[in-house]
Amino acid sequence: MSSISESEWKKALTFIIEDLDKSQLKKMLGCLDITKQKKTTKCRETIPQTIIECYGVETSIQIINEAMLWIPRKDEAVQGQLRPFVEKLKNKENEGEKGNKRKRSETESESAEKTAEAGFKKNNIVSDSSSDEEREAETDGLKSPQPDKVEVNEIKIPSWRKSIHDVKTSSDLGNKVIAGKVVAKSGLRTYETKKKEKKFFFYLGVADETGSIKVMVYGRERYQRFQEKSCYLFREIIMDENVMKVTKKSVISKTAAIDVPENLEMEAQMFVYSQTPVCSIGQAIGSAEKTSVSVEGTVREIGSVETVKLKNKRRKKDKQEFQLEDGTGSIWITLWGEDIKQLRGKSPGDSVRVVNVKTSHYYDSVSLNSTDFTRIFKVQSATIENVTIEIIGIKDAKKTETEVDAQIGSGEVQSFVVTSSLLAKAFGVRLEGDFEDRLLEKMPFSADVEIKGNKIMKIEAKEK
Repeated sequence: MSSISESEWKKALTFIIEDLDKSQLKKMLGCLDITKQKKTTKCRETIPQTIIECYGVETSIQIINEAMLWIPRKDEAVQGQLRPFVEKLKNKENEGEKGNKRKRSETESESAEKTAEAGFKKNNIVSDSSSDEEREAETDGLKSPQPDKVEVNEIKIPSWRKSIHDVKTSSDLGNKVIAGKVVAKSGLRTYETKKKEKKFFFYLGVADETGSIKVMVYGRERYQRFQEKSCYLFREIIMDENVMKVTKKSVISKTAAIDVPENLEMEAQMFVYSQTPVCSIGQAIGSAEKTSVSVEGTVREIGSVETVKLKNKRRKKDKQEFQLEDGTGSIWITLWGEDIKQLRGKSPGDSVRVVNVKTSHYYDSVSLNSTDFTRIFKVQSATIENVTIEIIGIKDAKKTETEVDAQIGSGEVQSFVVTSSLLAKAFGVRLEGDFEDRLLEKMPFSADVEIKGNKIMKIEAKEK
């Protein structure tokens, strides 16, 4: 967690924002990767909290520092508020460099990524010509995390392609093509030309079978061309260290589906979505009320969607809770409204990363609430296991699915979901009519099952 006081930084940031005129504030907001609804200049008092929620304390200091240099606001009224926090951050980074032989943490990777994006804001003036655009692409200073070691010996890549892993190792493409799946796409962002004309660019998180890469695309006209979950071929691109630049001269075409491992999909998503540093669940539980955190662990239980009436408001809102566990503890996370969609495709047993949530204290218990910037990334799907269970209870029997309580071997009792038709066949009962009563008559019932998380994929009655 950050050693820089969030409350003190919020206070200084409030002073800075209050001192900006309307055009300066609009220019600053244009540098930030936050939703359009949050980019209003009408309510200045909420902007500091929004920025901190989106970027975290340390990254927001870097972003605001770069923005003030770009606007520019180099006067003491602004720099006097900003300077102490920039110096604290530099001191912390210097201490980190002395011990950089230690394994890089998630915090360092995220901080490096955000510093890179801020660096572009500082150098974001390009001319209209495509040659100058390419020159800008070669010199704008963007950097990405170094590539992880990937075992690619067994992965067969067609001779006409160059894998993302190899591209990041050696940027010389020769006559080869890069193929990749667009896992995530940012919103449109802007920069100014020397003629003070507004131009557009955006980021992509792209991955293939071997690695992931951050892609920067110049031009508004290409925005609709790229769709998330679609796969593309990239030619005539520019490599700037570990960032791939798509310019007017680049050639893009759609291609067949590429099988991308889940961990690489998550890496690609993180190139686009900002996050607060990842901490353990134990650290999150020990954090103060309304602290912004990101956590990673295994999904243990997913509740149903409920509609609740909001306090002091005349409207209702949907919510869904799920439990996450790591080696330091477990915690319940509440998703609100549209954030519930983040759980689609996730099931108990999956390993996930939940970013940009806030702590909530209620007496002695601590939970996490979703925010406008919450994202859930699947790190790894639940493994498939073949086990023997004894079904001892029926929680809910429906025509399509049935939820049961079962004991695994001589271990604990767990809840599982199974397709009702499979269960009926295994029990040797009819699905129509009093299905639940027929199941109860057969219990306890032993079966050999194939499970994935809390889902029974196959079931066969065990011979007595």
